[in-house]
Amino acid sequence: MDMNGEHRIAASRETVWTALNDEDVLRACIPGCEELNKTSETGFHAIVVQKIGPVKARFEGEVELTNIKAPESYTIQGEGKGGVAGFAKGGADVTLAEEAGETLLAYTVHATVGGKLAQLGSRLIDSTARKLAGKFFDNFQAHLNPEPAAETA
Repeated sequence: MDMNGEHRIAASRETVWTALNDEDVLRACIPGCEELNKTSETGFHAIVVQKIGPVKARFEGEVELTNIKAPESYTIQGEGKGGVAGFAKGGADVTLAEEAGETLLAYTVHATVGGKLAQLGSRLIDSTARKLAGKFFDNFQAHLNPEPAAETA
């Protein structure tokens, strides 16, 4: 599976970079994330539950950040195992550029899946991945720019 995209985030590049490296922020923003713990300066251990078509799985895996050029870019490499559902592994190149006081985050993902997941078909996997990426960025934007609380009379 290959996927790429861009998201404009209403925050400075430094703010976005810091948030993308904060385990608490990531745990709150990753859809289905049950656990995310930093294991080293550049590594994380994660447990994520996802439903892809008829298959619901609990993935456990490791993520490592490489090619780090703070606050401009990095590569995310990871692998998760979902028991009988199969596995997913791959990487993503992430770049951040400042534009008019906002940050343009661009990413390119290359991933492979195996087991039952691979039997679901690439169209279902691709559409689910795009939906999850969209949800992550919605959550991330909301975390960085929370809606002001409604005033009470």
